[in-house]
Amino acid sequence: MTAPHIPVLLAPLLRAVAPVTGTWLDGTFGAGGYARGLLEAGADLVIGVDRDPAVVAMADAWRAPYGDRLRLVEGTFSDMDRLAGQMLDGVVLDLGVSSMQLDQADRGFSFMRDGPLDMRMGGDVPSAADLLNTADEEVIADVLYHYGEERASRRIAKAIVAARPLTRTAQLAEIVSGCLPRPKPGQSHPATRSFQAIRIWVNDEFGQLVAGLSAAERALKPGGQLAVVSFHSLEDRIVKRFMQARSDQGGGGNRYAPVQDVLQPGFTLPFRRAIGPDPDELSGNPRARSALLRVGIRTEAPAGTVDARALAMPRLPGKERG
Repeated sequence: MTAPHIPVLLAPLLRAVAPVTGTWLDGTFGAGGYARGLLEAGADLVIGVDRDPAVVAMADAWRAPYGDRLRLVEGTFSDMDRLAGQMLDGVVLDLGVSSMQLDQADRGFSFMRDGPLDMRMGGDVPSAADLLNTADEEVIADVLYHYGEERASRRIAKAIVAARPLTRTAQLAEIVSGCLPRPKPGQSHPATRSFQAIRIWVNDEFGQLVAGLSAAERALKPGGQLAVVSFHSLEDRIVKRFMQARSDQGGGGNRYAPVQDVLQPGFTLPFRRAIGPDPDELSGNPRARSALLRVGIRTEAPAGTVDARALAMPRLPGKERG
């Protein structure tokens, strides 16, 4: 049976981490594209972790040929070192919302499909409607600006509060679109940045990412590989700075944190730059256009810690969430 979605940057990822052997963890299992790629490339075992309880049932349609080489666990990748139950030869993370989730209108992720204003990837957390209908206008504006880089954040937040209660994705998309100029041909939908920001807020995605990168460092064996695919600049910036901070490239400092001496680097970086899609992938999968892959190789040093401020993680001023 064919995969329901095309995993972005799968071929470059498999080339970058070859040879694939031993035990790998796919921390964002989703439709299982990366896990299958790893298994077919030679992994002895892939542990698939996802916070969405629906993915286990969906995998039942294709997992049988892999037998006990594929093990699925419900949870968040920020807890991967505990969930894995063993040291790992590799970790793969595909950040952000999956195509599978976007395609399900009842999940509330997409501004292109009307559905309940939910956006939860899993777990017992408030929905997007819960947060938008109760948060102060200032908080909503900060979310849109810091998590979505939306320059019209104040105007949109005011319109959201005036329209409450919000219950549907189409309602939110219409409110946001009404605050912004009509897009020119080829430009993204006006609600793109706002939906991204609210989804990140609901699921604490930046906090999960920082915790997950540290969990991967704890879980990887010496020589184990961490491969992370990101889809927008805020995610990639966190991944890049984590790998720099935990490698021998981490001492430069920045405006968020002072210069640091990395005496025992936790990773080496085999590639100087992030890896992007090739022309063939772009022609077959437009979703890949913004994707970037970064890879780190675990050293023998003990797992270290990184201050989130050094990673320039976007934070809401004076607020606990995010």
